[in-house]
This record gives sequence, C-alpha cells and structure tokens, in this order.
Amino acid sequence: MRLLFAGTPEPAVPALRALLESPRHSVVGVLTRPDAPAGRGRSLVRSPIGALADAAGIAVFTPAKPRDPEFLARLAELAPDCAPVVAYGALVPRAALDVPRFGWVNLHFSLLPAWRGAAPVQAAIRHGDEITGATTFLLEEGLDTGPTFGVVTDAIGDRDTTGDLLGRLAVSGAQLLLATMDGLEDGTLRAVPQPADGVSLAPKVTVADARVDFALPALAIDRLVRSVTPEPGAWCTFREARLGLGPVTPVRTGEVELKPGELRAEKKRVLVGTATVPVQLGEVRPVGKRGMPAADWARGVRIGEGETLA
Repeated sequence: MRLLFAGTPEPAVPALRALLESPRHSVVGVLTRPDAPAGRGRSLVRSPIGALADAAGIAVFTPAKPRDPEFLARLAELAPDCAPVVAYGALVPRAALDVPRFGWVNLHFSLLPAWRGAAPVQAAIRHGDEITGATTFLLEEGLDTGPTFGVVTDAIGDRDTTGDLLGRLAVSGAQLLLATMDGLEDGTLRAVPQPADGVSLAPKVTVADARVDFALPALAIDRLVRSVTPEPGAWCTFREARLGLGPVTPVRTGEVELKPGELRAEKKRVLVGTATVPVQLGEVRPVGKRGMPAADWARGVRIGEGETLA
C-alpha cells in the first residue's frame, strides 16, 4: 500500500522504521509537527520523525495545522491508500480523514477504551494499572473513539517509568501497526467498535501536574514520580528553589517516622516524610545543575534539623 505516515516524537520512530523496511508497503510522505526551538541556542530542530524521513529521502510535510489548504491539496495528490499515525500531536480534520481509502489508522499506547487522550502511559502508571498495551484503531473526529483492529499487551513493572514502558510499547506497537497494514491490504482485518464500558481519559500532563505533594501516601508519590519520568519531570521546592526529582523508593513500614515533607539526611540515603511511610530520594536535580545522587546533594546543602521539601 501507499502510506502517508503521521508522527512526531521518538516513540513513533520504531513504527516508521518498520514500515520503511516492509517490502509490502511504500511510505510516500511523512506528516509531522513543524520544526521547534530546542537547546540553549533555541535553534529550530526537526522532529525525530522528520529527521528519519529526511534521511530516507521521503517528502516531509510540516503544516501548522493539517487542515491547511496547501497540505490538503498535496495529500490529495499523493493519494495514499492509508495513513498510519503514531503520536502526531494535532487533530486531523474530516477533509483529510476522507482521503485514504483505508482511512487513518492510529497506534495508541493503551488498551482502548482505557486512557483515551494525550498521556495514556503516564495515566496507567500513575493509577497503578498492572497491565497496559497498545491498540490500533480507525481514526475518527472523536477523541480516540474509533473502532479497533488489534492490540498488544505489556505488564507494568513496580519500578517502570513512563520512559521505560513507552520504549517497550513503541517497539511492540510498531509490529502491531505493521501487521494492521498487512491485514488491511489482505482484506483479512475488520475494525470492531470499542465497548461502551471502561472508558477513561488521559489528558496531557503539565509541569504543574508533576509537582510532588508529600502530604500524599508514599505509594501515590512513587507512582506519580515514575509516571512523569523523564518528561515533564517530577519536582518540589527546597529553600524556596525548585528541585527536580527522579524515581523514589518507599521504605519499610515502621522503619522511620517523619512528618510529610520532613527531610532526614543519613550517610548513604536521604528520606522524606509522606502521609504514610517515608520515601528514599534517588536522583535530584537542583536548578541549573545536572542530576546527582540525593546523598551527594544533601552533603552539599547541609540539611538542617526540621527542614522540609514542599
């Protein structure tokens, strides 16, 4: 089939690679978000998907919005049979949805109808799900509501971060997307409507959402921090300055008692009180500095008795 691939971030790269390597399909164009400023110099940088397409010599389209008339005209000229989508990052209008004869097929990193929205992996970890996965479905104008083609599943480990889990799902999901393209071409695959029950939403996670509240139980804090690692990154404040936090580890019940937010610096570890048991800090990132082990940070700042994180 002739394919227009739509995607933007690094987790979409395995899917595009799988389609490029397939002898059965031809990627005739790539739709990605416009180049964005990055780094200290804030120079414009191509998205990971755009960079891969450039290297493969494929036409890249970066409209501000996919309803732009110029893009719609080019889409009609390309006449793709199908448009596979992985984390493109913008709503596709009806005028574009109707062009490919097999439609736009989205790879979504959840077991739909659970966790529809922009941050399904983050939501699954934050809410303590034991199993998640990826789903291919026919894109509609609604939010991840279209009928599904197939799924893969993955167990969520006790120490998995969003980066860990998304990395695995990007690889297994790429093979699912390729199999979906093969099945559509063969005529052996039919979309099945999503069930009405079990719907949950996973909106985009903001920096404000990633702030740690030490008045919460240790388990909730552990899940929150892992869910926002590596992006946007958990944080709190120390001495009124922002402090980034890597994954934390709850200690055993009864081992130490601290008030919520209260710090205790020991020789090889730093503990913080919560609503239940304390948590041990892992890596911390003071403003303007690289991440470092919490014990090294504590020796540098010389934590006083009664000091807290907030």
